[in-house]
Amino acid sequence: MNRSKKLTMAIIVLLLLGFSGSGIAEVRVNIGVNLPRLVFPAPPPVVVIPGTYAYYCPDAEADIYFYHGYWYRPYEEHWYRSGSYNGPWAYIASPPTVFLHLPPDYRRVTIEHRRIPYGDLHRNWRSWERGRYWEKHGWGREERHEREHRERGHRERW
Repeated sequence: MNRSKKLTMAIIVLLLLGFSGSGIAEVRVNIGVNLPRLVFPAPPPVVVIPGTYAYYCPDAEADIYFYHGYWYRPYEEHWYRSGSYNGPWAYIASPPTVFLHLPPDYRRVTIEHRRIPYGDLHRNWRSWERGRYWEKHGWGREERHEREHRERGHRERW
């Protein structure tokens, strides 16, 4: 190889190395990720998890969440993230902290929980969070009141 070709190759390698270091710090490993594929007949509705701005898909075969514009899915003690509810899923080193502190009974979806259609979620999640929508519109207030009433009645009987 002549000197000009070596110099050109060195410049290309340096440019590529420089660009790869300026990206966002996110771990994406798709090799060997064998998540069971979930099939949805239509985009899934969600419910807001009380006390958070995270959303849960109560009708999915596995735990699937929406938070800050991304879909999250735990599988075999690891977490995965996607831009779409049906993947593709990319491994993430750790989930957002909201998922580490979910209320213990968030999966108990009652009639009072408003099912939010997929389109409404994607159109409004930013403005709901910015405007504190769920704090002003219930946010599981009925469920909390009902649970507290049951617990108070149980304590009084004993």
